[in-house]
Amino acid sequence: MENAICGRLALSPNHVFNSKSGDKHSLPKGPCTNRSFLMAISASGSGKGGLLERPVIEKVTPGRESEFDLRKSRKIAPPYRVILHNDNYNKREYVVQVLMKVIPGMTLDNAVNIMQEAHYNGLSVVIICAQADAEDHCMQLRGNGLLSSIEPASGGC
Repeated sequence: MENAICGRLALSPNHVFNSKSGDKHSLPKGPCTNRSFLMAISASGSGKGGLLERPVIEKVTPGRESEFDLRKSRKIAPPYRVILHNDNYNKREYVVQVLMKVIPGMTLDNAVNIMQEAHYNGLSVVIICAQADAEDHCMQLRGNGLLSSIEPASGGC
């Protein structure tokens, strides 16, 4: 159902849809004489008047990330090298044991090769991983008495 409002009267929804006959703000019965301002209001059949529908707001359920968060989490942290430095205090067997204990997935052969490289060259790359993991591995190696450091893996050899 459509009603036309003519003129420049400031009407509230109650005046427009609940007007009484004889009210000074009631809608004109005849054709519109002032065509410069014609507004059509569509009334719903419920009798509540021309109410706008509420906007639909997308809500993210708990435990489910939005598309923006997924794109943000796909960015990979820059890699870091964990470096083992040679020292003259720890025995070779002990260095191999610590490497196998601290670094996940470290095999005996890899641990021996890393220890040998650090012994002969002064340092060796233990693992390349995310910065947080590299810091954790470095602190664990230091906590077991080994000299270690981290550096960004980008650039250099």
